[in-house]
Amino acid sequence: MLAVDDEMAGLDEMKFLLEKNPRVARVLLAFDAAEALRLLRSDDQLRSRDSEESVVDAVFADVSMPGLSGMELARVLNAFKQPPSLVFITGHEENALEAFEVGALDYIMKPADADRVDRALRNIERTKAERAAGGRPDAPAAELPVTDEDEVIPVELAGTTKMVSRKTVRWVEAQGDYARLHTTDGGSHLVRIPLAQLEERWADANFIRIHRSYLVSMSLVSELRMSSSGYSVLLGGGEPKELPVSRRHTRELKDRLVRAPRQGWGSQG
Repeated sequence: MLAVDDEMAGLDEMKFLLEKNPRVARVLLAFDAAEALRLLRSDDQLRSRDSEESVVDAVFADVSMPGLSGMELARVLNAFKQPPSLVFITGHEENALEAFEVGALDYIMKPADADRVDRALRNIERTKAERAAGGRPDAPAAELPVTDEDEVIPVELAGTTKMVSRKTVRWVEAQGDYARLHTTDGGSHLVRIPLAQLEERWADANFIRIHRSYLVSMSLVSELRMSSSGYSVLLGGGEPKELPVSRRHTRELKDRLVRAPRQGWGSQG
């Protein structure tokens, strides 16, 4: 791991949190982004030449640094043949959305604690294993941060960044290359990620595609209705919402409902 911070107190804290975690074998230190890039370029050249194990699997960096900022460092890393995972540990909440847009895997607010850092390290391990197994390609710039427990989605709201929990999302509506998240509080938020990507990413979180325009939380499906125009679902978790189910997705939805009955699910459908 490589820790990058221009303030000694911040660097010492990163070093302490990383070294105490059993997932971390070694911690390198850099006092600014330029020094970090010198270390990382050397490591990247070694890997591209002989495919040896990387010294630096991930970078834990501050955002605000003199010279190259953390965001500028992220953009340079995107040009590497084999870029390390990037996690920001920072006191600047307003940069969260930009961080994920430049490919950061996680965004941790200071003061960080051991549990929060461990969650980021688990995510790094999972990403490394997927790459080694030839799994899904590197995360696109718009991909969202994920943890084992939940996913947090940064959204722009009146000039500020709001962090929306996936657990609060009732359904998602496609809007071109964007998606609109409809939440349990009655709000909606536009995020820069296609619905197809969310469908794949949230499949294990019990979300299912019911229509080319809609992705819904299975745990909130209270009814499956049939009418002369076709099937629809009724969602709970707030004001009841009815959404159409396309013929293409009807069979999978029925199968999922049969395989995963929930308390309160009746015999409809």
